[in-house]
Amino acid sequence: MSAKSAINKEVFAPHDEKMLGAVQVKRRMKKKIPFLATGGQGDYMTFICLSVTNKKPAQVSITKVKQFEGSSAFVRRSQWTLDQLRQVNGIDPNQDCAEFDLVFDNAFDPWVAGSATEKCTFFQILHHTCQRFLADRKPEFINCQSKLLGGNSILHSAADSVTSAVQKASQALNERGERLGRAEEKTGEMMNSAQQFADTAHKLAMKHK
Repeated sequence: MSAKSAINKEVFAPHDEKMLGAVQVKRRMKKKIPFLATGGQGDYMTFICLSVTNKKPAQVSITKVKQFEGSSAFVRRSQWTLDQLRQVNGIDPNQDCAEFDLVFDNAFDPWVAGSATEKCTFFQILHHTCQRFLADRKPEFINCQSKLLGGNSILHSAADSVTSAVQKASQALNERGERLGRAEEKTGEMMNSAQQFADTAHKLAMKHK
């Protein structure tokens, strides 16, 4: 089972949540912390995860999840609601790069993703999740290539870009190692979400035609 699949199963599923996307990251500027929460020094992996509750009304969260050296368990650390996200900085709008910043109400984190591709996938999911779940006060996306936000404007390419984001989310959830039962269940959920997105995109297109 992949790390992201394990995070979804161990961290979010027990709380009746599902993970929409995740990106493995490292800090661009490390904090000077002499001792970790485990009581000693050591390495760890960090993931920034986007999740939504299964119950209505849906609540979307951004969670920092860590796996400490020598442990197979994933630990939920800091968490913010989606409406606490103020700014997403892609760092360089002219070329692919793995760096990005997340700015919340009372926090700022400078990250480096595992790859520019992984960052791109996460940004697409994050951007469309913001469009779907936040009616007002959406976060500002700055220094981002158009592909990080799913292509052109929402009105001109809503159906294609939203479908792409849903496919990316489905891929992230159903990587190699997922059991068929879980994969079929999540694929069904993604298909329903894709249809809802498509209906919304059609209404927007007709409204602004």
